[in-house]
Amino acid sequence: FEARLDEAFDGQSADPLFLALGKTVQEYRLTKQPFADLLDAFRQDQRKCRYESFDELRNYCRRSADPVGKIVLQLGDSVDEQNVEYSDLICSGLQLANFWQDLARDFEIGRIYLPADQMARFGVDESMLAGKLTPPALRKLLAEECDRAEEMLRRGLPLASRVVPWLANDIKLFAHGGLQTLESIRRIDYDVLRKRPTVSKWRQAGLLLKAITGRL
Repeated sequence: FEARLDEAFDGQSADPLFLALGKTVQEYRLTKQPFADLLDAFRQDQRKCRYESFDELRNYCRRSADPVGKIVLQLGDSVDEQNVEYSDLICSGLQLANFWQDLARDFEIGRIYLPADQMARFGVDESMLAGKLTPPALRKLLAEECDRAEEMLRRGLPLASRVVPWLANDIKLFAHGGLQTLESIRRIDYDVLRKRPTVSKWRQAGLLLKAITGRL
């Protein structure tokens, strides 16, 4: 993929997918770094499945989530330093919300995204993640991590008022979708090992309706 990505940016790709990407790159003057960061994160997924600290986890999010926002900002011709900062907060906040939502699923495939130093601080060990019920210590840890993710999403929301109009509602939907995911975790009292929290179709429809009517 990296070789094909280079070809796409050089306008020499013969692969249909990367040929299409190359045309988009030229039309919207996209930069290569966000794509390269994504590939770097994909490589990391193959060799790293534990994180010692939140800073280490955040560094992973900077390459696995934030580049998507940077690409979207370029497509919307809305790139500036402040917009990128807001976008990074939303993208990483969304990824964190998904990590806490999928804690059980990730553990089943050998991955733990909870920072090890936070687990130690709350008295959480890996054996707890194998259970069918979420113990109190793990719930307290998840509560703190959900609060952190919510703060990031809310700090990023001003981005919606700074981008081109067609992009504003999408940003609001992404951010509020993440907030609803966090709320769904809270509604089950953080018992994510017993049941995977989800945002109901009714709530999703409500968000969409509010976005369409300008009330989100």
